[in-house]
Amino acid sequence: MAFVIDKKRAARKSVSQPGWITLEGGFAARQCVVHDMSATGAKVTIEDPNSLPAKLRLAFSRDARTGRPCEVVWRRGKSVGVKFVR
Repeated sequence: MAFVIDKKRAARKSVSQPGWITLEGGFAARQCVVHDMSATGAKVTIEDPNSLPAKLRLAFSRDARTGRPCEVVWRRGKSVGVKFVR
């Protein structure tokens, strides 16, 4: 018996703007570029993506109190895909 999984992606909006990735606890802010974003996630590039943990925060200012909690879902070169989590 086959199940069909409907993986419709939320519409992505191209933003290409600077962002900040902060690690758990709000320290070690690193600059990144947010290339596109949807209601469910974003694609970012960062100089050293391999140093990122699985959970992080993505913000558009260096203030760690802003932004959204994310989980890394894929890594390709300097690009990283994240999904927003609660």
